[in-house]
Order: sequence, then structure tokens, then C-alpha cells
Amino acid sequence: MSSSWGNSIRISIFGGSHTQAIGVNIEGLPAGERIELPEILAQMARRAPGQDKTATTRKESDQPQVLCGLLDDVTTGAPLCAIIENTNQRSKDYSQLKVLPRPGHADYTAEVKYGGHQDVRGGGHFSGRLTAPLVFAGAVARQILARRGITVGAHVLKIAGVKINDQPFHPTEVSRELLDRLSSEYFPVINPEARESMRQSIEKARLSQDSVGGIVECAILGMPVGAGDPIFDGAENRIASIVFGIPAVKGVEFGAGFSVADSRGSENNDPMYVSEDGSVRTRTNNAGGILGGITNGMPLIFRAAFKPTSSISREQDTVDLSTHTNAKLVVTGRHDPCVVPRAAPVVEAAASIAALDLLAQSRML
Repeated sequence: MSSSWGNSIRISIFGGSHTQAIGVNIEGLPAGERIELPEILAQMARRAPGQDKTATTRKESDQPQVLCGLLDDVTTGAPLCAIIENTNQRSKDYSQLKVLPRPGHADYTAEVKYGGHQDVRGGGHFSGRLTAPLVFAGAVARQILARRGITVGAHVLKIAGVKINDQPFHPTEVSRELLDRLSSEYFPVINPEARESMRQSIEKARLSQDSVGGIVECAILGMPVGAGDPIFDGAENRIASIVFGIPAVKGVEFGAGFSVADSRGSENNDPMYVSEDGSVRTRTNNAGGILGGITNGMPLIFRAAFKPTSSISREQDTVDLSTHTNAKLVVTGRHDPCVVPRAAPVVEAAASIAALDLLAQSRML
């Protein structure tokens, strides 16, 4: 399994949803960086389950235990490794899934690829539970970025079935105060009025034994000009590759995204000017802060689309792999009717790790 990511800052995530523990190993961190544990716990709490009806009722304390890499809360330059114990599993809820794979889930593809040796309990290594160590790593990266004037924040832009969703980030004028507020909230939105309509859509899906998807929009403010490389190691490439590692992500777009296909060059090109402080800026930001794979100093803005949770309690068509016949499946257990609210801090974490790696790769740390 490919569970490692990064060029200069490298992370490796290990464990499974129902193993004794899950964790992450982080290599390449600069030495001498103070890491505040309360700030890490605050981010992990935003991702933690069981907070309201929009999430699974499974309760996990998500208390990380740092095994190495920190001395007196300061990075030593050696790999930083942390584990998080799993304490609330119901493995019996998943016993049938080796034979009856869930539609929309990796049960079938994992069965074929790993010959039946994969851990099916809670989705094993395919579970959203593995986003907990990703958030830990992102919370570490976020603190290092902050000392270099870089701020990361995300919000729930859209939930399926909602007529009026949240407002998007302003393409050129994103405030640090807004990003700081969003990155401290559970179910972050720019317009608080949108949250209730989104909750109603999620609750409607839950009551009908179904699920809904949505979109998380993320902004990185303060990235210097020049991070990233052209062709295969561009800023879009690096960010997209780690964001696609988040379970349920099915699409990533930067700046104006797919809407550029309906525009002309005169509309899509971002006019440039010299600002009062002497920096080069653009009046629009269709590029999303990246040109030729290299950051241009504008707010870096991207969106990630999340599919509806595949584990739903409504009866679905599947196959019986033991008899190779058609079958029916009703999924039991505790699952999110919508992963998007809890995914916002995960997207922030992925963006923070990617931004730190881009800086290190470009020798800007």
C-alpha cells in the first residue's frame, strides 16, 4: 500500500480503523521549531466524530502520543512520530463485508487486489479514521507555516440538496482573520446562516437512511512567489495529490476551476499591476494563486468535492463474492450521513503539509 507522501517533508500514515492504534511519521521537519500541543488538540477536536447529528456517533478521544522527534516541545530534526489509540470499535459490524462488498466503497477492489488479506474492520486502511493522523501532521505544519506568515483556512462551501449554500472566498481579498476564525470552528462557514440549511439537508438524508456529499473550499494566504516547479512537480500537482489521499475526495479544482472552459482568454487572464507596497498583484485570481505550477503571491484557493458516504443503512444491490451471485446488503454500524463538515480541517491539514513541502522543496524554509 502507498501510504507515504512528500518530497522534502515526508509523511507516512499507518494503522487501520480498528487496529490498536493509528499514527504518522513525519520526516524533514526543520529543527528548533516549537510545537504547541494545545493547538494540535484543537485541530484534532474539529475532526473528531460524535459532535452532532451530521457525524457518526462513534466516540474517539483522539489523544496523540508523541513517540519521538520532540524534546521539550521543540523539533529535534529527527523524524517526528505520533500514535493515536483506537478505543471505540465494533468490529462485528463489518464481518459480512468480505463477502458482501459495499457499493461505492473499496471493499471489492481491496478484496481483489489483496487477495482477501486486507483488514475489513471499519474499512481498515481505507477508512476516514486515517485522517486523524493526517490532521496531526497538518497541525504541526500549520504552526511552522504561521511563523513564516502563512495562514490556512477552509469552509464548507456546499452541501448537496441545499438551495443557498455558503459564499465563496473573495478571489483576491482573503483576510487572515477570516481564515483564523474558520480554522477554529467545527462545521466552518463564512456565512453562519448557511450552516443551518446545510444541517437540515444532512439530517433529511440521515432520516431517509441515506447520505449527502458536498464541497470544501480552502485558501492559503501568504505563500511567497516562486514555490513549486513546472510540469510534474507544480504547486497544483503537490496539493492535489495529497488532497486526493483524503477518503471520499473525487475532484479538486484551483481558482476558477472548470469554469475556465466556458471563458475567453481576455476573461480568464488575470490583469497584473504593481501595488502600493511595490509587489506585483493581479486584479482577478482565476489562476487561484498558481501560474505554471509556481505560486504567484496571490491567495492560493482550491476546492475539493466529496462524494456521499457509501455506508448507508438503506438496502442496496451488491454481489456475494463467495457464491458469485447477486445479493442485497444493509450496512450496519455507525457512519457519517455527511463527511464534509469533519473534512474541512482535514483539507486544511493536507494543504498545510503541501505548503510546507513546497517551501522546503523550493528552499524557502
